[in-house]
Amino acid sequence: MAPTWGVAAPSPPTGAVAAPSPLGPPSPTPPGGLTTSDALRQLATFGANELVPAHPSGDAWTIARSVVTDPMAALLVATSVIYLILGEARDAAVTFVALVPIVAVSVILELRAERALESLRRLTAATATVVRDGVEQRLPARDVVPGDLLVVREGDIAAADARLTAGADLVVDESSLTGESHPVRKSPLTDEDAELLAGTTVLAGRGRAVVEKTGARTRYGKIGTLVATITPPPTPIQALIRRLVGQLSIVALGSCIAVVALELARGARIEVALIAGVSLAMAAIPEEFPMVFTLYLGLGAWRLAKDHALIRRLAGVETLGSASVICVDKTGTLTLGRQEVAGVWAAPGWDEKAVLRAAVLASEPQPYDPIDQAIVAAAPARGVDVARVQSGVLVRDHPFDPVDKYVTHVWDLDGERSVAAKGSLEGILAHTKVDAGLRESAIATNDEFASRGMRLIAVASAERVDAAGDRASDERELALVGLIAFADPIRPGVAASLAECRSAGVRVIMITGDHPGTARAVAEGIGMSDPRVMTGAELDSADDATLTAAVEKIDVFARARPEQKHRLVRALKANGHVVAMTGDGTNDAPALREADIGVAMGRRGTEVARSAATLVLLDDDFSTIVSAVRDGRRIFENLSRAFGYLIAFHIPLLVTALAMPLVGAPLLLLPVHLVWLEVVVHPTASLLFEADPGPPDLMRRPPRRRGTDLLRRGAIAGILGRGTALAIGVLVLYLGSLPGGEESARGIAIAALVIGQVFLVLSERAGARPVWTVGVSGNRALPWILAATLGSILLVEYVPLIASVMHVTAPSLGGWALAVVVAATTTLWTELLKRR
Repeated sequence: MAPTWGVAAPSPPTGAVAAPSPLGPPSPTPPGGLTTSDALRQLATFGANELVPAHPSGDAWTIARSVVTDPMAALLVATSVIYLILGEARDAAVTFVALVPIVAVSVILELRAERALESLRRLTAATATVVRDGVEQRLPARDVVPGDLLVVREGDIAAADARLTAGADLVVDESSLTGESHPVRKSPLTDEDAELLAGTTVLAGRGRAVVEKTGARTRYGKIGTLVATITPPPTPIQALIRRLVGQLSIVALGSCIAVVALELARGARIEVALIAGVSLAMAAIPEEFPMVFTLYLGLGAWRLAKDHALIRRLAGVETLGSASVICVDKTGTLTLGRQEVAGVWAAPGWDEKAVLRAAVLASEPQPYDPIDQAIVAAAPARGVDVARVQSGVLVRDHPFDPVDKYVTHVWDLDGERSVAAKGSLEGILAHTKVDAGLRESAIATNDEFASRGMRLIAVASAERVDAAGDRASDERELALVGLIAFADPIRPGVAASLAECRSAGVRVIMITGDHPGTARAVAEGIGMSDPRVMTGAELDSADDATLTAAVEKIDVFARARPEQKHRLVRALKANGHVVAMTGDGTNDAPALREADIGVAMGRRGTEVARSAATLVLLDDDFSTIVSAVRDGRRIFENLSRAFGYLIAFHIPLLVTALAMPLVGAPLLLLPVHLVWLEVVVHPTASLLFEADPGPPDLMRRPPRRRGTDLLRRGAIAGILGRGTALAIGVLVLYLGSLPGGEESARGIAIAALVIGQVFLVLSERAGARPVWTVGVSGNRALPWILAATLGSILLVEYVPLIASVMHVTAPSLGGWALAVVVAATTTLWTELLKRR
């Protein structure tokens, strides 16, 4: 059980100097601390005390440069350069403008994420107390320098690696750094116990320490620097899109060379041949894919941020949608991360009020320890006036006994002295007079509470206080008053979220440092049926092959250490799983980097953990992870449909660009048409899919496997069929209308093409369902955007200035009817197959 801590005894006189350290300050620190001038010189020499390097993408220019140099975005730059070489400055400008949405969206969203993370950084130990010029000062932690005299109190987070020079009863939580689950006592008396590490939390006591290492030179900082240098691999969807774009680009390049060669062989001028080749490349190379991808991820990140999930890397938005395993910490994620009194057992002759009163007397007057806080919060409901009880004088405070794990306080209340002690049942029983029956009853009650996953403390009290004042005398008359059980309440909605994960085929593995019995009880409380438990010791003894097999069966890892998470991630990935791993400590960082998506805690997480993660939970809630899984699946589903539509619409562009040179006809689509269609029509129409809710069975499907193609095999035939049919229809309509004039034929053919893309949107959005059964349900933007798309063709056809730039003439009424018929029949014929 966790110990409870007494009030720190007064510190001995300050001013002792730490032993020399090879990496410590250059000279001993005086009792009054550094002077301001000394501190400024140290700051110039050693730099700011920044434990984690700045995020490399925190600068707007860096983000923009990384976006523009991405292979997919570079296609747009290359196309603009070709236009400039040909002297088509206007077309080059229009094509280059297509980069603006990509860059702007990425920069705005990533800077927004960085600002939010910066706000989180300011919430975590952003200040420190040091002695300078002989006066205690509170200043930003980044200004702490080697040689500073650091003052630490209960609740402080150490700002740097330091060596204690003075202090009493100092107890430190080093779990975030070392993985050690039990608090550690610190003392300036020995070198081993005097070390105070940056990022660790002071649970009790007060002390002074000379700063030896700051920033990246601290143990905390070294881990943060190492993690920051690791480049995460491309996410599954990034790899899929790059492969798809690469394949289409190879086809486009080969076709482009063939068309230029064909035109030159037929005696065409070099300018005409190059324009034909560029038009074909523009039609075949999917320049809008990176734009659509970025916009989808950006909107997904915006939605997740509204639900308290902050995405650090945009490409990670969809990865949770493919997660097959979520490894989640118990404390603070599945539970609320706080202790509450869950039960009170009173020994014979006592009642619950007496138990809570004695526990309050044995607690800190202004508690920091969670157990003390829970006692003080629960006491009023049992009739205890906490303010009245603590209005007396704390005469003696006997510190926490590390052997028997208990603490004792002596109080004077209105001239009457009383003793109260609390701690482990074994420790309290060793210092109280109890008969065999009471002992057995207390032990049985303790075991019963513990089997239900609760933490227990025993409480003892005495009214007679020996005047001698030593601990043994004060505790001579202690009598067992009762037991108090504590529980970390399960977060509301966790059981429902866990059930949703089961229906979605996503395994949830709970990781905790608690006792196996406690871990099992919590697992059953959140809905895990007959959970299988493995301890950290068993994990250590298992070789890699054994562990890889075991992780497929284990539901709970108890007594687990943070560094063991890395092995768990590797074992799960070896079995082909897409792994999400949560963490909040510094030692969690390697596992967060190794996982397909690392999930850090925003409220209680360390800076290193947040820097290593892809997703930061601002509310530390497991249900937020499940919401992200759901939204990731929706994003992938809608992105798959959007890309299917874009490929289907690229087919007529490619076919017409290739067919015209082959038959010797004038080009149907000039470069300016292709820029308009790809930069304006495609992304706008594609956003319709992003706004669609996921299908009803989205969280009843199994997770998609690692490396799953973006386009479903069953859908490829329909995509190719609709695209090819529309291409043939538009081609026949154009060639058949050429006797009436090139611009007139182009006007009617482009009208059919744009109307056809509207039908493609509707058909692809419906999926396996008939178009008329889907309509515009769940997407209020659909009618407006489709109307705007159709309105754009009217502007092109009927506004004289635009029509002259586009080289088109508006069709007659009969021509419009023919365009609608061709568009509908070539795109909606697959509806007959759906009905069958």
